Amino acid sequence: MEQKIKESFFTKDPTFYRTLFPLLITVALQNIVAYSVNMADNIMLGSYSQNALSGAATVNQIFFMVQQITLGIGEGFVVLGAQYWGQGRMQPIRKLTGIALKLGLICGIITILICTFIPHLVISIFTNDPEIIAEGVAYLGIIKYTFLLFIITNVLMAALRCVETVKISFYISIVSLIVNVGINYVLIFGRFGAPELGIRGAAIGTLVARIVELGIVVVYMLKIDKKLKLFSENFMKFDVALRKDYAKVEIPVMLSQVLWAVSVPFQTAILGHLSSDAIAANSVATTFYQYLKVIVLAMSSSSAVMIGASVGRGDMKRVKSDARTLVVIDLLIGVALGVALFVLRKPLLTFYNLNDTAIVLADQLIIVMSFIMVGMSYQMPVSMGIIRGGGDAKFSMVMNMISTWAIVIPLSFMSAFWWHWSVVGVVIMIQSDQVFKGLPTFIHFRSYKWVKKLTREDA
Repeated sequence: MEQKIKESFFTKDPTFYRTLFPLLITVALQNIVAYSVNMADNIMLGSYSQNALSGAATVNQIFFMVQQITLGIGEGFVVLGAQYWGQGRMQPIRKLTGIALKLGLICGIITILICTFIPHLVISIFTNDPEIIAEGVAYLGIIKYTFLLFIITNVLMAALRCVETVKISFYISIVSLIVNVGINYVLIFGRFGAPELGIRGAAIGTLVARIVELGIVVVYMLKIDKKLKLFSENFMKFDVALRKDYAKVEIPVMLSQVLWAVSVPFQTAILGHLSSDAIAANSVATTFYQYLKVIVLAMSSSSAVMIGASVGRGDMKRVKSDARTLVVIDLLIGVALGVALFVLRKPLLTFYNLNDTAIVLADQLIIVMSFIMVGMSYQMPVSMGIIRGGGDAKFSMVMNMISTWAIVIPLSFMSAFWWHWSVVGVVIMIQSDQVFKGLPTFIHFRSYKWVKKLTREDA
């Protein structure tokens, strides 16, 4: 009977589902709350001053890069750490935490130094408006310190995610949202007798929220955590062998994240050269799309942890059944998200005061996004979750590099500036990789060559 269960198409072990769904739901809620923090900042600064909003938006381009670097550090760590978790070995995970933290500290300190000595030059990359640059410099002068705090906090939360501890991340995000919004309200507008600091008030709110986040996760790991027990030994101790193992995984993961992140401003620039109606319509459509995309990112993260642990245990038949189960669940969730986006588009658009042309265009773009959502919900959790979590980090890097820089960016430029396609056609080109990457992902997934045991016995 045991053999039959292992060879079935789907995993029948109820423990798998009892682990997966709380993990998925918690990470999705955490992502939604974290995304809401940025939305709240935009709304509050937008009601205060357009220049303040624009200044913060330019600095957020820098934070976006920091965010992608942090994600690369954390995801590379999870790929390796989850396999050790599958074997029930905590000591290598502690050492990997130290390795990832050192890398994060280096990246964070370099970023702070750049933002300290050449802030005008950095912000002028994104705008040449002197008033916006002035607001951005004021904002960056405070917000730059949050970059290092953000990196450290997220590396520690990645360590907890390796051992399937995720609820604390959700609680941290809730507290961060409350602290950030509360301080923003008081300091941006000068409420309750506080000084009216405008954009600097928003920066202070974010800085305090990041300090609180780090404080909570450190206290949790010191006083409450019973799995990882990070501070039970010198986790920062140098380990040459584990550092090499981490580098093999981390380099392709980091390259994949950074190369994709660099492409985003190019895509934004393409749409920025179209009509004002197109810019407004795309902004509305992508707002809804991004909210649902955080669920897809949670699917990817959860899939990586589940498959990493399964590979670590070393049962190939169980790895295959777990992977097939995850693929079907990811696809079903993607279809549900796509249908929800399609059905709710009319009610959602009533919240916006756009002209008739922009409303029609936004409606068309949301329809496109609803189909793109299904493709993304398959290829991203499979390529960046299952395949990467199974030990193959190079596949996603190569596929993203080719699809983004050799196909999507050139076709997007040509469709906008050479062929003069409609806005809908240009957006389809920009988002097309979320669909066509599905085929190579499916082929590579079915080969199972991505299953690679990365752990070592002497770690």
